[in-house]
Amino acid sequence: MEIVNEWLPLLFITFLISSCRTFILEPRYIPSGSMLPELQINDRILIEKFSFKNRELKRGDIVVFNSPFSFDKKLLELRDKPLPKKSYCFFMSLPPMAIIPGLGDRACDAYIKRIVALSGEVVSVNQLGEVTINQNKLNEPYLIKKCGESLFNQCGRFSDLKVPKDHYLVLGDNRENSWDGRYWPGGKFLHKDEIIGKAYFRFWPIRTSGFF
Repeated sequence: MEIVNEWLPLLFITFLISSCRTFILEPRYIPSGSMLPELQINDRILIEKFSFKNRELKRGDIVVFNSPFSFDKKLLELRDKPLPKKSYCFFMSLPPMAIIPGLGDRACDAYIKRIVALSGEVVSVNQLGEVTINQNKLNEPYLIKKCGESLFNQCGRFSDLKVPKDHYLVLGDNRENSWDGRYWPGGKFLHKDEIIGKAYFRFWPIRTSGFF
């Protein structure tokens, strides 16, 4: 009985931490430069997974979402095997499995981008990566790394597409180096059900820590 009493608090704490990670907050790291300069490679952030389920996300929110390789219809057609289960993706995200080449599946990845257009809006992106909403150029103070002007790099430009219901257009702040909605072959817009969470707090490095 004494052993049970000792283990019960530990089991409760373990369950509480696991529940928080699953339903409320989850740590993530930034593996690429697609969100430069706002997010640096190897930044550590917390994503919040609860409140956005009960309210609409807004323009400018930074969100983490499932890999397009798990939901884009044209990318799914290219698969030669079934989509991996969530348990497999979780296992493969753990060290040392995550660093072994060839074991992962791109459908298990998560992406982080910024919401720039909302459901019902008519959106365009020009050759510099600048966004126009309903014929008005979007003010993007975070957009420092635009695309260079080139005949061979059109920066995923497109014109006058309406964002479907319950969808968003999500782009990386580093427009010249971000594989985002501009390039997804099955459709440019992200359904809200694919969103895992919203960037909430940067906890590392400490000198740049703070809320988003």
